[in-house]
Amino acid sequence: MNFLADRKDLQKGALVDEHLHFHGPDGLTPLNGVPDRFTTLANGVRLCYREDGPDDGEPVVLLSGLGMDLTSWPAQFTEGLAAQGYRVIRPDNRDSGRSSRMQTPTPSLLMQALGRPVPGAYRIEDMADDVVGLLDHLGLERAHIMGMSLGGMIAQSVAAHHPDRTLSLTSLISTTGAREAGAAALSTKRRLAARPARTREEFVRARVGMMQHLAGRTYPADAAVEEELAGAAWDRGAFPDGGTGRSRQLGAINASQDRTADLAGITAPTLVIHGDRDPIVHPSGGAATAAAIAGSRHVTIPGMGHYFHPAVVPELLRLVTGHLGSVRQMPGAKP
Repeated sequence: MNFLADRKDLQKGALVDEHLHFHGPDGLTPLNGVPDRFTTLANGVRLCYREDGPDDGEPVVLLSGLGMDLTSWPAQFTEGLAAQGYRVIRPDNRDSGRSSRMQTPTPSLLMQALGRPVPGAYRIEDMADDVVGLLDHLGLERAHIMGMSLGGMIAQSVAAHHPDRTLSLTSLISTTGAREAGAAALSTKRRLAARPARTREEFVRARVGMMQHLAGRTYPADAAVEEELAGAAWDRGAFPDGGTGRSRQLGAINASQDRTADLAGITAPTLVIHGDRDPIVHPSGGAATAAAIAGSRHVTIPGMGHYFHPAVVPELLRLVTGHLGSVRQMPGAKP
């Protein structure tokens, strides 16, 4: 109950608490009634997560992309998985949404542009450890691990370094970290280098513009829908830190560098999906990922950018549920 101390805490980021919640016109209660849950891991990171589907369903962990929170997964996709009987678990990655804001060094725009690691930065592997810590908290021995973009990199690291916890791997619009694979277009790099939003209005405008850019022309993003999603993400605390959280996540990518050798050791059944119009992770990133993982299946969706348009989601669901279901049919597979 100290005004100056509370003000200082609020300036650092969104105030989150396991037992304390704020409600109002822009409250944090999701429209579908699925509550935010919290746990503090053994490494001190506090994760926010949501669960959909039956408690006894096979667990599927969905990991979001760079600077995105758990609401970035289309409801059509998460509800589709839940309707198939899967227990869908969506965490906010560290430095996003309502999870912990880290105190590690924040790379400058120059360091981000050059792709150089910053001493003291956390790595993709640390984010993978967060996922395993969440499985421990939930009492889950193994889960299907799925991620898009940055989340795909984290999912790859879970499968590579924690094979005993991984039922299957699905890497969506992601890459290996190799410099020659998956490079972003110059137009995308310019957008990422823009001055961070300082107000809700600026954030919504920038997020809508970015989503339209990433979606491309074949399956364009609906501005009205994206405006609503961006506003909800801001209200959850997606960008209270002036973009430093996203910068640290990008620093984790640069700190981890090329993971191709690690991917070669993955034994989990793997599905790699990419769009052929992706402007931030070039399709070569998906091809490199599939080439690095023996026995993986690589699917390219024509016209898809770095965005899951409602018209594409049914095909994604078909591919993903087919992949998850095939694991049950494998010799020696555990239910």
